[in-house]
Amino acid sequence: MSEGGQTHKTLAGPSGPFPLREKKSKFMGYAFPAKTREEAEASLTALKKEHHGATHVCYAYRIGPLPGAVRVSDDGEPAYSAGAPILGKIESSGLTDVLVCVVRYYGGTKLGVGGLIQAYRNAAGLALENAVVLEVEPVEVLGLLFEYERLDAVMRFIAQNQLELRSQQMALDCALELAVPPADLDRVLEGLRSLGPLTIKIHGTRD
Repeated sequence: MSEGGQTHKTLAGPSGPFPLREKKSKFMGYAFPAKTREEAEASLTALKKEHHGATHVCYAYRIGPLPGAVRVSDDGEPAYSAGAPILGKIESSGLTDVLVCVVRYYGGTKLGVGGLIQAYRNAAGLALENAVVLEVEPVEVLGLLFEYERLDAVMRFIAQNQLELRSQQMALDCALELAVPPADLDRVLEGLRSLGPLTIKIHGTRD
């Protein structure tokens, strides 16, 4: 469950590339929404494939309710010179479920640790500053199981209460998943139970 049922900020979609040059080295900032580690790793793998000739692909991501699970990588740069400043930009933005990558093509001139920190921080900042941010409100997900004869009544209730139908399966019985704002949960549960015999499972709070 999200902490306190509060909203959180994430990205509406990918952002980047945003190029930055420092002493002939080229840095390119990217940001991606990622609800799971697997999504973050998939975006990272695709980016590395796209920039297979890059000297470094450094990154940080934060997944889950704040403070979230985090991971950083300097990808061969001096320790704490790349992943940490990228994570710092994520933290200062207040975002979660986000991956930020900075691709570097070395230009032949060393920047020093201080120069690297500044370059990676600035490139990450460009990707985040130009991204479209969403404020996401958690919802309670309910699983319903009932006989076909109650389908019309259930669907009318869903329409009247403007509930989000996330999935439906029709086999021997009807199985639905609904998304309900936490503030409406008690009222919706009472209304559903008034429709007759239904099996209702509360799966918990999700995005």
